[in-house]
Amino acid sequence: MMSELCDGTSSHPPQTGAESELEQEDELEIQAQEYVDRVRNPEMSGPRPQSCLPQSSSESQPRSSKSSACDLSVKLRSSQVLPGDSRQSGLLSLPWELVLEICSYLDARFVLGVLPLVCRTFQCVLTDHVTWRIRAQKILGQSYPVLEGKEFDWPTACIELEEHLSHWSGSNPKVEHFSLNDGHFASVDSVLLIQNASLCVSGSRDRNVNIWDLRHLGKDGEKVLVKTLGDQPRGTHRGWVWALAAQDNMLCSGSWDSSVKLWDMASEGAAVREIRGKAAVLCLVYLSDVLVTGSYDKTVTLYDPRAGYPVLSSRKLHSSAVLCLAADDRFILSGSEDRTLVVVDRRTNHVLQKLQLDSYLLTMSYTPGELWAGDKWGLVHVFDQQDGSFQHAKCFNVGHRSQLTGIRHSLGTLYSSSTDKTIKVHVPTEPPNTLFTLPHGDVVNGISVEGDVLAAASGSMSVEIWRMTK
Repeated sequence: MMSELCDGTSSHPPQTGAESELEQEDELEIQAQEYVDRVRNPEMSGPRPQSCLPQSSSESQPRSSKSSACDLSVKLRSSQVLPGDSRQSGLLSLPWELVLEICSYLDARFVLGVLPLVCRTFQCVLTDHVTWRIRAQKILGQSYPVLEGKEFDWPTACIELEEHLSHWSGSNPKVEHFSLNDGHFASVDSVLLIQNASLCVSGSRDRNVNIWDLRHLGKDGEKVLVKTLGDQPRGTHRGWVWALAAQDNMLCSGSWDSSVKLWDMASEGAAVREIRGKAAVLCLVYLSDVLVTGSYDKTVTLYDPRAGYPVLSSRKLHSSAVLCLAADDRFILSGSEDRTLVVVDRRTNHVLQKLQLDSYLLTMSYTPGELWAGDKWGLVHVFDQQDGSFQHAKCFNVGHRSQLTGIRHSLGTLYSSSTDKTIKVHVPTEPPNTLFTLPHGDVVNGISVEGDVLAAASGSMSVEIWRMTK
């Protein structure tokens, strides 16, 4: 033994390639578990700071509408045929207020898509945004939308609001629930609906990416699990699958093994390429011209997946791990464990802003002009974008007791998920009005909403699906 030590040799045989890979995977799993314990542990959230405590709903009063019935009346006078004209008969002989009252009993999608084709008067009244603003405020009776002073698509908002309320209002929502629990053997951390919600993609700590065909839900003898991507014996990736994103038929998965893999869903999930990074990939955004990753090593990286050398730029924008991302053709927004929100101008690749927050953001839902985000205390934050600058505008307590892991905002809908084992369905008023709470037996690690389908990633090794019915 002494001679072996003196010679610098070892009594243990050298590791094989397979043993070395297993050791690396174990190290990655230890790092990932430490991250989860620190960032997503509900017991470590701590008390909310006073600066984050939102105003109570009793302090929020409905705003007066800047657009009134008078605005619509003036526009009607410019039309050649007016409701209430004594020369007309039938429906058009009624005052326009009564016409709108009758239309309020009809489905918004039908009113907007069919009735304007009847005559010029209907086209004038029923395509005017004032009509739809009056209708929305009559439905809600609360301050809506949350951010004013912007161009707002009131007809689309009304359609979304009415369909959202029809599904989720009352004690018995019009939804079907399915639990897909036969595909993963570890916590599911990411979920994504693609191809008009006909397919669901899930990423798990079992290192696999699964594809589910939701068209087979509830059908006897039909298999919902289509396949597991990749052909590696130990999983799709060598580490936990933490992030998913898609663009057209291309799907990408990001993992704790520091890689992003691309898959062609038009070719039954065939592998396209693997992009190796330097640290765990925690969040992804996939646009038509760029793939953006946020990683554990504080870095935001832009890739062109079509290029031979795909890296376009890579910058350390934070002092801690990048937890969430949002982007469009103008901005890249990144939220970090260092409690900052950084805004980068894509055209110049310059940092425009670095906002210091009271807590770190874990999830984002972005549309041009406004950003909705969820933080470690379960609060919802709204950021207003004007003239290229983002400002923290609102902070809401929507009833979650710990970290928000998912948020999805649109003109007429708001969904949130949390490590407090619930998913909440809201109307995006000020403050948000919670329509329904979906309890779950384990932490909810993320959500995806597309059309009439809500999907959730569960800590109980399952994918939870709610499909809205007529």
